[in-house]
Amino acid sequence: MERDARPVANPVVVLREEFDDWAVLFDPDTGDAFGLNPTGVIVWKHLDGDHTVDDLLDVIRSSCTDVPETARDEIMELLESLVEKGLAGFSLEKNP
Repeated sequence: MERDARPVANPVVVLREEFDDWAVLFDPDTGDAFGLNPTGVIVWKHLDGDHTVDDLLDVIRSSCTDVPETARDEIMELLESLVEKGLAGFSLEKNP
């Protein structure tokens, strides 16, 4: 993945937030569901094509305490899982 690639959420995917800050992503086209922890929810909400992975890391660092040194790798793993399941993709162009 290129350094300036910008993750973007699949627009048909529905985010259902639960009472405990966890959430479920639901793809109505496939019927698949994917669980997100509270940090994953923060990442998901910023998959708008305007933020790079480094931007997402900055958002996590400003929103959470005790962010581990491995946070960038964990964000990448989440994004790879989302892309693999068709829930997100990457854009090389910034949204207008």
